[in-house]
Amino acid sequence: MHLRTDYRHTLRACYLGYITQAAIGTFAPLLFLTFQSSYGIPLEKITFLVTLNFSIQLLIDLLSARFVDRIGIRASAVAAHFLAALGLVGLGILPECIDPYTGLLASTCCYAVGCGLIEVLISPIAESCPTQRKEAEMSLLHSFYCWGCVLVILVSTLFFSLAGIENWHILACLWALLPLVNLFYFTLVPIAPLVEEGKAMSIPALLRSRLFWLLALLMVCAGASEQSMSQWASAFAESGLGVSKTMGDLAGPCLFAILMGISRVVYAKISHRVELTKGMAWCGVLCLASYLLALFSPWPVLALAGCGLCGLSVGIMWPGTFSLAAKGLPAGGTALFALLALAGDLGCTSGPTLVGLVSGLWNGQLRFGLLAAILFPFLLLILLRLFRRTPSHLS
Repeated sequence: MHLRTDYRHTLRACYLGYITQAAIGTFAPLLFLTFQSSYGIPLEKITFLVTLNFSIQLLIDLLSARFVDRIGIRASAVAAHFLAALGLVGLGILPECIDPYTGLLASTCCYAVGCGLIEVLISPIAESCPTQRKEAEMSLLHSFYCWGCVLVILVSTLFFSLAGIENWHILACLWALLPLVNLFYFTLVPIAPLVEEGKAMSIPALLRSRLFWLLALLMVCAGASEQSMSQWASAFAESGLGVSKTMGDLAGPCLFAILMGISRVVYAKISHRVELTKGMAWCGVLCLASYLLALFSPWPVLALAGCGLCGLSVGIMWPGTFSLAAKGLPAGGTALFALLALAGDLGCTSGPTLVGLVSGLWNGQLRFGLLAAILFPFLLLILLRLFRRTPSHLS
C-alpha cells in the first residue's frame, strides 16, 4: 500500500480521528472529582466545563458549514488534530502554571474547537473514499468512537492504578500523542473531493430542501435517543435500581459504548443484506423496547439489560442518517455534514436535558425523565416513514 495513493490509509486516519474525539470527550470527565479535590474548584464550575465544551462544538458545527471548504478539508483536518493535541497538553500543564480553573477553561476551549472540527470532517472524508459499500464503511467508522471511549476508560483506569491518580498530568500529555500522530498521517493520505468543485449545494439551497429537514430531525432524534440513556444510565442504575456505584458505571456508560460499537460493526458486516431505513426502523423499535424494559422491569438485572440493549439499538442511527444524507443529497458537500452534525449535537444536548427537567418535576425520579425520552425513538420511526415516502425530486 502506498501511503499517498491508497485510500485504506485515509480510512485508518479517520478511525484514529474518532478515537481522538473519544479521548477528548471521555478523559477529562474521569478527572472531575480530582479537579474538585486538588484545586478546590466547586462542582458548578466543573459543570460549566462540560457546558463550554459542547457549546463550542455546536458553534464550530455551525460555522464550519461556511469556512471548511474555503480553508480546505486537509488543512482543516490537520488544524483540528493540532488543536486537539494542544488542548490535551494544556490540560496537563496549564493548571499547574497559572490559575487552575483558568488553565482548565483555556484547555477546554482549545480541544473543543478541535473536537468539533473532527466531528464535522471525518464522516465526509470517509464518505469521499472510493469504497464499494459506503453504508458499511460509515457504520464501521463510527464504531471507532465507541471503542475509543472504552479504550480511554480502561487505559486511564489502569494508569491511575499503577502510577497513581496524582500523575494524571502525564497521562493527559500521553493522550495528546494520538492526535499529534494523526495530524502527520492526514498530511500524507489521499483525500478525494466529496463533490466536484462548483457543484456543491449552497447552504440556502440545503435549507430549502424538505429532505434536508427530514434528515436534520432524524439526527436530532438519533442524538437524543442515544444520549438520554447514555448520560443518565449510571445514575439511574444507582438511584432507581439500587445497584452499587461500580456496577452502575459498568452497566452504564461502558457497557452502553461496547454494545453500541458492536451494533455498528455487525451492521457493517450485514449492510448488503439489510436495507438501511428498514434496519434503522427495527433499531428504533428495539430502542423503544429497551427503554420500557429498563424502566418497568421488576428485576434490576433485566432493567440493566435494557440499558445495555439501548446502546445496541442506537448504534446505527447516527451513521445511518449520514449515509441516507449522502445518498439523498449527493451534492450536499461538507456543509451538509456540518449542519447534520449540528442537528445531532442539538439532540445530544436536548435529550439528557429533557430527562433532567422532567425528573426534577417528579422529585428527582429518573424513571419519569427517561419515560419522557421515549418521545425521541418514537419520532424517529415516524420520520423514517416520511423519509421513505419523500419523492427524490423534493431533495
